[in-house]
Amino acid sequence: MFNSAKNRKPSFRLALAAVCFAIPVIVLGAFTRLVDAGLGCPDWPGCYGHILWPNETHEIATANEAFPHAPVELDKTWPEMVHRYFATGLGLFCMALAAVAVRHRQRAGQPLKLPLFLLGFVILQGMFGMWTVTLKLWPQVVTAHLLGGFTTLSLLWLLTLRLNNQHWQFDSATLARVQAFRKVALVGLLVVITQIALGGWTTSNYADIACPDLPTCQAQWLPPMDFANGFNLFQSIGPNYLGGVLDNEARVAIHMSHRIGAIITLLIIGWLSLSLIRRPQRELQLMGKIMGAVLLLQFCLGLGNIFFQFPLLVTVSHNAVGALLLLVLVTFNYLLITAREIE
Repeated sequence: MFNSAKNRKPSFRLALAAVCFAIPVIVLGAFTRLVDAGLGCPDWPGCYGHILWPNETHEIATANEAFPHAPVELDKTWPEMVHRYFATGLGLFCMALAAVAVRHRQRAGQPLKLPLFLLGFVILQGMFGMWTVTLKLWPQVVTAHLLGGFTTLSLLWLLTLRLNNQHWQFDSATLARVQAFRKVALVGLLVVITQIALGGWTTSNYADIACPDLPTCQAQWLPPMDFANGFNLFQSIGPNYLGGVLDNEARVAIHMSHRIGAIITLLIIGWLSLSLIRRPQRELQLMGKIMGAVLLLQFCLGLGNIFFQFPLLVTVSHNAVGALLLLVLVTFNYLLITAREIE
């Protein structure tokens, strides 16, 4: 059972609102990347020198003269700038959370280090957003930026859980059995994080379409793969990475690694979900059902990407549900760590 929620901290609703705001930021980031709008604005923080983006004929002509190497494409400028402004709004949420935390720092149980860390991290995340543009979609930066977005969302959710101040409570014997899941829950969290990182590396290197068929890849069970170049983290800075620069075998290696990661994730998280559902505690059963449902949806979306040739809606949803699965694992780990014996 949960303890009473009457001890919620003052900024709980603000943190929850920040989480709700962070989800569209994640989705917009995925949308921007998938429509190849990452360089829709070749400068930063503006767009061709505009606060929004050029849309009048004379503005577009002036922008094309100033940036002859990157002519204006209106279908790519607005996704980039909308994402930037949403990300800025998320930064303001983090500033407000840090200010409230400092103001109530003397209150018992009020988190202080986490809100301050979040503020610093979201500033760093903004720098990665700038480097994504200035370094012309360098895969290392693009992947780090994606992981930074998922990390920001996870930390905001963790802060929300802490401010909510609710914990599982069991008798001593049940508590020991419940906490036996702590190690496997942590492994599950690390597996999901690794799979998200593989997904980010796949999209940043444009390797998602390297294998357009299932269960084979390019009609082969074991196609030629170049892991050395596919996972070379020391690619040179300088080329324009829009569209990717790796050869086919390197992209296949990345794609197949993501597929294998998906199978491993399905097996480990699926086993964890079934183990929880079989437990007599209703709390564990509910957590197992939620985890299993989100996992199954994510796996189906991954298959849908291949079967339907990467439609935008399915691909963006794949990113969003991946974030949701991460939050489920964060929640489970938090509840296990903070579980208490009934007083």
